[in-house]
Amino acid sequence: MDALILARMQFAANITFHILFPTITIALGWVLLFFRWRWLMSQRSGDMAHAQGWLDAYRFWTKVFALSFALGVVSGVTMSFQFGTNWPGFMEQVGNIAGPLLAYEVLTAFFLEAGFLGVMLFGHGRVSERVHLMATFFVALGTTLSAFWILALNSWMQTPAGHEVRGGVYHVSSWLEVIFNPSFPYRLTHMLLASALTCAFLLTGLSAWKVLKGVAQRSAPRVMRVGLTMAALLVPLQIFVGDLHGLNTLKHQPAKIAAMEGVWETQRGAPLLLFAVPDAERRMNHFEIAVPKLASLILTHQLDGQVQGMNDFINAHPPPLPVFFAFRIMIGMGLLMLATSWLGWWLLRRKRWQPAQLPRKLLWLFAGMTFSGWVATVAGWYVTEIGRQPFIVQGLVRTADVVAQVPAPMVGLTLALYMTLYLALTVAYIAVLKYMAEKPETPRPVDAGSPSLLQGARP
Repeated sequence: MDALILARMQFAANITFHILFPTITIALGWVLLFFRWRWLMSQRSGDMAHAQGWLDAYRFWTKVFALSFALGVVSGVTMSFQFGTNWPGFMEQVGNIAGPLLAYEVLTAFFLEAGFLGVMLFGHGRVSERVHLMATFFVALGTTLSAFWILALNSWMQTPAGHEVRGGVYHVSSWLEVIFNPSFPYRLTHMLLASALTCAFLLTGLSAWKVLKGVAQRSAPRVMRVGLTMAALLVPLQIFVGDLHGLNTLKHQPAKIAAMEGVWETQRGAPLLLFAVPDAERRMNHFEIAVPKLASLILTHQLDGQVQGMNDFINAHPPPLPVFFAFRIMIGMGLLMLATSWLGWWLLRRKRWQPAQLPRKLLWLFAGMTFSGWVATVAGWYVTEIGRQPFIVQGLVRTADVVAQVPAPMVGLTLALYMTLYLALTVAYIAVLKYMAEKPETPRPVDAGSPSLLQGARP
């Protein structure tokens, strides 16, 4: 492999590991705020047994948030360094746009999260209930603001707007157009929903694991109900938003759509390929299983709608094989999420929200779906990022023109080291979650002298 491919693989490895954790914390911050609010409301109503369940949920999931946040920060720092080590030409050409957006993310989002995270983790019982609730709110707001700025930059790279070129360098002509570029609203909404679904299945899966291990007490029924309700409501909404996002992509990035659908020749009434093996050398598909006209109906909402093929974009379309299969993995996982959440919510409601009465096979299904949001999110990001190739800024800057002149063996060595480290950290993260989920809940009321919410977080 040449240095370009290895550099792309290295950045892909970094962003794949990094995105796992913001995908959890973006939504989990708001879930923690909900748990915190329910605890206060139950406490004020005098139902202390009910309140203790919400407090247990808040304590446990605060530890999950802290662990996920820490790994997200560490991997994010590593990823940002790669702009200089692997892609110096990117910042040389578009640094006037990318630099401020990344700086805004640090100044408005990361500082907000970091500033109030200490109060949220260590201030319970040491500050007033109002201050602690406010700290939880600002941490949740910070995670969402972080997603806002990062997706503003990523969306601009997909659908650039509001810029001008002077001396080969891109400058901002309108910050409003840069930030609110044509694909930004769809990408931001799609990502926020993806985070909520990732969080929903993590809530459900770890609660199911507690039940299977016989340690579920006060919090697990409440958490599982919240997780399944979130999933059952948000999967259909995600499908709707995904359709709008697809229409936007068809308008602004038709080559990406052609690769996603495996369409080589521009045609009306394009079939939906349930399965195929795109062959970039022969410019054809092998082993096609197709539904006539369905791709045109989904993409254009017309049976005879026109879909451009990859042959209209010679040397300017993405590699079809990874985009084609990543898209189908994302869609397949989304449909599995839909079926699991609806079936689970209906059965849990019939059992009066008592997960211990559910069939063990269903609980094992929930446990197996714990990290399903990761699979769907990573597949979706691969569609997004590989689907933009061969450009790093769609239609303007080619990836090959901004890569660092680093020998391929050196890039390959660092890639191997990154992947080894990230694999070990991922296994360790899952192992810690498993250990935490298998610990029995013990009542520990909060008073002025109580320890922080992170007590007992270490194995």
